[in-house]
Amino acid sequence: MKVLIINGPNLNSLDKRPDEYYGSLSLNEIEVLIIKEFPDHQFEFFQSNHEGELINKIQSSSKSFDGLIVNPGGYSHTSVAVKDALEICSIPKIEVHLSNLASRETFRHNMLTASSCNGYISGFREKSYLAAIYLLEKIIS
Repeated sequence: MKVLIINGPNLNSLDKRPDEYYGSLSLNEIEVLIIKEFPDHQFEFFQSNHEGELINKIQSSSKSFDGLIVNPGGYSHTSVAVKDALEICSIPKIEVHLSNLASRETFRHNMLTASSCNGYISGFREKSYLAAIYLLEKIIS
């Protein structure tokens, strides 16, 4: 299985964000954990703080990948454009969030992008990604 994992704005700065929401691992450490947990899969990791770059990557993902995991970061709550790109994407896709959005500020409760994915996982820190990969395996096989 070949999986694209896209991370949006500020996820490159996890080491500067509150551990109680995001955990203690950097994005690079999460990527290493994913590869270690799922050695039989191929992963490509992409992070950008720019909405258009995320959209371009989502739009091209159907050509080369079996599944998509996306953490749109703050764009989850604000970007109709990212939502539309996910809607067009024809491969199975799961949205993940490190923090439990339901226990955060009210503005984080509205996730525009999640409705364009097969489902979403929130609140399990780095384990959110591991759960998403497990579920992609079940969806794809």
